Amino acid sequence: MAIRLVLADDHPIVLQGLRRLFEQQPDFDVVACCGDADGALAAVAAQPVDVLVLDYRMPGKNGLDILRTLAATRNPCRTVILTAAIRDDEVVEAIELGLRGLVLKESAPDVLVECVRAVHAGQQWIERETLTRAFGRVLRRQSAERTPGSSLTRREIEIIKLVAEGLRNKEVAERLSISEGTVKIHLHHIYDKLGVDGRLELLLAAQQRGLL
Repeated sequence: MAIRLVLADDHPIVLQGLRRLFEQQPDFDVVACCGDADGALAAVAAQPVDVLVLDYRMPGKNGLDILRTLAATRNPCRTVILTAAIRDDEVVEAIELGLRGLVLKESAPDVLVECVRAVHAGQQWIERETLTRAFGRVLRRQSAERTPGSSLTRREIEIIKLVAEGLRNKEVAERLSISEGTVKIHLHHIYDKLGVDGRLELLLAAQQRGLL
C-alpha cells in the first residue's frame, strides 16, 4: 500500500517541487498539498494520512504549533520537518512533541525521500550530530540557569562584561593583555557553556543570570 502524504510549504515553487519529487516514486500517494499550517492540519484531520511533511516556518503557525495540535488530538500521522534552520531548544521540544523526522533544506532530495520512508516504517530520522548537540546545549543551559555563572571562570565572566561594553575581540584582547585568538577561544567556551550562538544571545543570557 502506498504511503499517504500531506505536503505543506508556503512557497508555491517549493511545494510543487515536493509534489513532483514524491509523485515520481511508486510507493507514495500525495493526498494533499497545503500552503499554510491550518490547511495542513485540516487535510490531516479529514482523511487517513501516514506522514505529514512540512516547512518548519510558515505564516501563522510554525512546526511546533502543528506538533502540539497533532499531539492534543492524538492524530496518528507522523511528522517530518523540512527546514533551513532550527534552534536547538526547538529541536528538543519538537522531539518531545512526537517529531519523527528532521531534514535540512540543504540536503539532497533523495535524503528527504528516504527519511519519509524510514519514518513511515517506525524509525526516527534525525541526524545524530544535530540530536546530540541540541540536547547537550539545552541541558547545559538548564544547568547554568539553576546555578547562575557557576560554570564560568573568572576570566570568562570578565570577557562577558567587556563584550557587554561593546568592545570587539581585538579591543578585549588589548584590555586584558592577551591575544585576539585567546579571546576567540574563551568566547567559544562561553557560548558552549551558556548554550548561545552569538553576542546578542550571550548578553541576554548574561543578564538573565545576573552576570551584568
